[in-house]
Amino acid sequence: MSIRETVNNPHSHWMDGTGPESDIVISSRVRVARNLAHLPFPHLLTREKAEDVIHAVQTAIENRVFREKMGRMELTRMNELTPVERQILVEKHLISPDLLENFERKAVVLRDDEVLSVMVNEEDHLRLQCLLPGLQLNRAWELISRLDDALEATLDYAFDEKLGYLTACPTNVGTGLRASVMLHLPGLVMVNQIKGVLDTITKLGLTVRGLYGEGTEAKGNLFQVSNQVTLGQAEEDIIANLISVTRQLLEQERAARQALFRERREQLEDRVGRAYGLLKHARVMTSEEAMSLFSDLRLGINMGIIKNIPAPLTIELMVLTRPAFLVKVTGKDLSPVERDIYRAQLIRKKLSAAQQS
Repeated sequence: MSIRETVNNPHSHWMDGTGPESDIVISSRVRVARNLAHLPFPHLLTREKAEDVIHAVQTAIENRVFREKMGRMELTRMNELTPVERQILVEKHLISPDLLENFERKAVVLRDDEVLSVMVNEEDHLRLQCLLPGLQLNRAWELISRLDDALEATLDYAFDEKLGYLTACPTNVGTGLRASVMLHLPGLVMVNQIKGVLDTITKLGLTVRGLYGEGTEAKGNLFQVSNQVTLGQAEEDIIANLISVTRQLLEQERAARQALFRERREQLEDRVGRAYGLLKHARVMTSEEAMSLFSDLRLGINMGIIKNIPAPLTIELMVLTRPAFLVKVTGKDLSPVERDIYRAQLIRKKLSAAQQS
């Protein structure tokens, strides 16, 4: 898939709903930070040195041995994309919002299936990412490790025998690894247990963020849980700890859902039915309202209350109805009111098509 196809297609592999525990775990992500030796960190790079980093990465991915190991990966400079296309990559979780700042000196590398990507000159020279559906942290780490080794065969990483991989932010020094899972936790929210659960998680050395990472809110009852410590722990131990905590969260969320169905079934079915009805018939829909209703609809699908809509469609709609994609689909700038009208229209169309298929 070319970069043009990527920014025109709201779907990505991580939305498939095909991985383990996909009723609650939307996606698994493993990201590692790497820097090139003998070059300043990105925030200190001159334009010329930033160009040197991009050129080094381009050379590495075009290497014959790299392509034999990893397949074709395409580098795109961020200034080759329109503002809307850059934002779409954020909305699809293929790049971070930070890559949009001073984008003239930055680039992104994508594999055709969008599972693997590399952000160039973000906070670090390289941010390698693997994104998979469901609970697949071990598989994501395997793929990232292969990509890391393939790049390191050509690139000279900044590495210290005592500290490990050197990074722009001290909290990433060591393994440079951030593993995370995106979880849909409406049950814990509805039974008012979410705050206590998340407080406990932070005491276990993990952190909880919103839909688009650090500094964002948990819209649609979606939470990203990730490790905080990267120094003094092996990559496998970091991932094993996150998997263990995630499995505990799965048990608690499923228990909350069962309690809701057992003790407040009518209210639960009413809430799900109202969400489905609004999404099917509303003529105006704000982004915030849509996210909340998608969450209720997805809960209803996974609990068997709604039977004719595939659960992965709710995640695809969350991306498709974001502002940048709406502009891309319509081909014109939209006022806030126009966006809300077109968002509702698009949702009605997608749900109707899903019912008929």
